[in-house]
Amino acid sequence: MEDNNVQVRVMELIENRRFSDLRKLLEDINSTDLSLLLNELSIENMILTFRLLGKDQAAETFSYMEPDLQEKLISSLTDKELKEVVDELFLDDTVDLIEEMPSNVVKRILRTIAPKERKIVNEFLNYPSDSAGSIMTNEFVDLKENMTVDEAFQKIKKIGIDKETIYTCYVLSMSRKLIGVVTAKDLLLADRDKLIKDIMDTNIISVNTLEDKEIVARTFDKYDIIVLPVVDMENRLVGIITIDDAIDVIQDENTEDFEKMAAITPTEDGYFKTSVFSHAKNRIIWLLVLMFSAMVTGGIITNYENAFAALPILVSFIPMLMGTGGNCGSQSSTLIIRGLAMEEIKTKDFLKALWKEIRIALVVGILLAVINAIRIMIQYNDMKLAVIVGITLIATVALAKSLGCVLPMLAKKLKLDPAIMAAPLITTIVDTCSVLIFFNIAVMILGI
Repeated sequence: MEDNNVQVRVMELIENRRFSDLRKLLEDINSTDLSLLLNELSIENMILTFRLLGKDQAAETFSYMEPDLQEKLISSLTDKELKEVVDELFLDDTVDLIEEMPSNVVKRILRTIAPKERKIVNEFLNYPSDSAGSIMTNEFVDLKENMTVDEAFQKIKKIGIDKETIYTCYVLSMSRKLIGVVTAKDLLLADRDKLIKDIMDTNIISVNTLEDKEIVARTFDKYDIIVLPVVDMENRLVGIITIDDAIDVIQDENTEDFEKMAAITPTEDGYFKTSVFSHAKNRIIWLLVLMFSAMVTGGIITNYENAFAALPILVSFIPMLMGTGGNCGSQSSTLIIRGLAMEEIKTKDFLKALWKEIRIALVVGILLAVINAIRIMIQYNDMKLAVIVGITLIATVALAKSLGCVLPMLAKKLKLDPAIMAAPLITTIVDTCSVLIFFNIAVMILGI
């Protein structure tokens, strides 16, 4: 059933007060789709519909809602209903919820959490916001190495219902140090009397609680895993990170990089949730910097009035040269920034990457110069103009692609985000340099 048809059907059942039929319909809707459906309903109908959900479905749907919708729902739920929802949430979802809510709502949420769980939540909230500890959960299955496979199954059946995943289990020593990993597949294929220590994998991929969450996301991508253990400084297992949290991190980091590459100060809120004033504030600083930088280009052009007088047609080629240089720089910087983000390119590859971009620039520059020379000879029949534009194109393309390579790698070396050295900044620098190159070559060839 399509989303629009479901929404129409839900509204129809609400209007006709057929709540029994509505409850049956909601049971067959995926929790993610249900969270989107609730977002389209009025606040009154949203609350009514939410209250018809079963306990587990309500908690899962709630975890997929946007923070502003969660806040509206919390304000409408009774303390008992809120407690039922929070009790069914996984720990990482509870932590995320508390981080997103205003202080008055947080106080109400914390009142619904038992003292023991509240202490754990507070510990998780103390981790830096960009660390592995901030996105992990402590809801995992732990086993002992001297357990048999049969004993392991019994424990999984007993506690698995409250765990985020049971497909990967962790083998801990008496001091809770991580010593092995065993999967559900390992357990299913092993004899029931086999000891866990005989089937566990001791080659463990893990991260520290203070590891940057961007590195955590890369670890998921590098090893093609769906869950990652998080250990403290003494290699004691304190939590796990699942693939859904890693995907959220990747999306957040990509969004932040796109914003920086567009010369926009990153924001955590969505496009429509950010006010007009905030959008303007996030954009204006870089726009001012780029605008004043562009004024330098204008100043340079006014210093070459003699070249204009000798060959007025020169002016018409400025936009083409500046645009080509900016585009070439953008191409190189985009590929280098992406390569650095994916760790395909490292700072030690500086000379190797630069040499490659220079060779690419020569091929591209010569082709563009030849094509422009043919056009100029056909249109103007002026060999000097063709030479001036051709040499400028080759030099500008080489400079642009070199800057597109050098600046992001320099930023990375200085522990800055390479994304800040993206198209707007490189284009502005190349514009100024291309005008300087153009008129200096014109002055030399024309003998002005």
